[in-house]
Amino acid sequence: MRRIRYVVATTLDGYIAGPNGEADWIIMDPEIDFDGLFAQFDTFLLGRRTFEPMARAGNVGTPGARTFVVSRTLQPRDHPNVTVLGEGWEKGVSALRDEAGKDIWLFGGGTLFRSLLDVGLVDTVEVAVVPVLLGGGIPLLPPPARRAELQLTSHRVYGTGIVSLEYAVRRTPPNEGVRPTKARRRSSAEKAPRRRG
Repeated sequence: MRRIRYVVATTLDGYIAGPNGEADWIIMDPEIDFDGLFAQFDTFLLGRRTFEPMARAGNVGTPGARTFVVSRTLQPRDHPNVTVLGEGWEKGVSALRDEAGKDIWLFGGGTLFRSLLDVGLVDTVEVAVVPVLLGGGIPLLPPPARRAELQLTSHRVYGTGIVSLEYAVRRTPPNEGVRPTKARRRSSAEKAPRRRG
């Protein structure tokens, strides 16, 4: 199974874009091998809000790669160069993950990341923390969101001050670490066999 990887730049205060989608704060560090990064993927997964400005700028599609957009409102006939995943998109994304091939880049944005995280379809979170504070904007993970446990797998500090952090998403079994409620404890005690004197 190939991985779905959320690879994104974020500010130190946790924003992936400014209030109006600004990305002028992102530093293009010469030490980062962007060609090598893109070569790890053959599939790109976007949400509508990320896709639409890219489409208007004519900046959609990478040679040799497929692009999928998760949206309930976009019409596939209007966007012949990408595959639109509408209702039931979870099954479509899961099927993509099961295919043979390179990894899948969850390219954006935060809302799609939250939705995929909620249904267990994110394998890694890889953030490049840029040394800037925006004070507002589009958050890395917009609320409300479920708690997710991560395990650090790699890190690197670049000369520009960018810190690259890579995490694997932990698969937490249901009810792991959850203490039983009083009602559950009473129920268990009631079911336990009583000793006869």
